Amino acid sequence: MVSLRFRRSHFLGGLISIALVVGGFGCQPNQPTTDNTSTPTTTVSPQPETTPEPSTATKSELAVYWLTYKADQLALEPTKIPLGDLQNASPQEQLSVAFNRLLVGPANTDKTNAIPQKTKLNSLKLEDDGVHVDLSKDFTTGGGTKSMQARLGQVVYTASSLNPKEAIWISIDGEPLEVLSGDGLIISQPMTRKEFDTNFSL
Repeated sequence: MVSLRFRRSHFLGGLISIALVVGGFGCQPNQPTTDNTSTPTTTVSPQPETTPEPSTATKSELAVYWLTYKADQLALEPTKIPLGDLQNASPQEQLSVAFNRLLVGPANTDKTNAIPQKTKLNSLKLEDDGVHVDLSKDFTTGGGTKSMQARLGQVVYTASSLNPKEAIWISIDGEPLEVLSGDGLIISQPMTRKEFDTNFSL
């Protein structure tokens, strides 16, 4: 009998102990859950600032324009004139040198000149309204329409070599050039490269 009571007592005590343990866990406050799994972040390295390269402006170059054939078509072709001692010269002085070189004629046989050999440069002035070129009357002599157009192009392009948009005024012995050749080539004053390309063909 004693043994049975002891077993019951021991059994009940075990149940109570279990109940207390289970109840103790149930009474614990909810602990905040922490997620130790960290989301990888992508670190963007700042790009070093780059200074843009200075734009290289297209420089106009002092040049003489000769005539040459390209694919059986007459064309104006520039020959650069090294500045050398002209480095510190004024644009007017530089253009005067270019014109005197133009009137001498090309050194290479693959280029030609439509301007008559006896043509002289009377004066060249660079003014606010453009380049004023005064040539001797020889400029208007000899050759047909193609030759007249070609020599006109040589003058316009050479005179505007330092500034391709420059307005060119052409006169013959002090008189504005209005008509060139017996065919009546009308010359507008002033003339630019664009106007020459639009109104004349080589």
